[in-house]
Amino acid sequence: MDKSTTIELIDFILESIRLINRRFKSIKSSDDFLDSDDGLDKLDAISMRIQAIGEALKNLDKRERGLLLKVSDKNYWSRIIKTRDFISHHYVDIDSETVFDICSNELEELENKILELKDYIN
Repeated sequence: MDKSTTIELIDFILESIRLINRRFKSIKSSDDFLDSDDGLDKLDAISMRIQAIGEALKNLDKRERGLLLKVSDKNYWSRIIKTRDFISHHYVDIDSETVFDICSNELEELENKILELKDYIN
């Protein structure tokens, strides 16, 4: 295990979650993403960070086989990585409601799992 690179990936994910939360703070509904240029900029920036989180998790899984399974099952991580794949390959189909749902309902759990993973490594 290359502990320093693994920690860097984990820290990158945590920083990405922090940035998403900051950018999402003023968004109260999925329509807020679509009502202005600022909203669209936030949708784009948040989507790219969600994609980057999925990529970082994909890399973590490749580098450290079985590490992610220490804090959650394969299905949980697979959903996140598939979201990354969807954003990467079907960006034109990104739905503001889906991004809103991820930000509203999924990020806190992900952050907790990543922090648990970081504790496990340390």
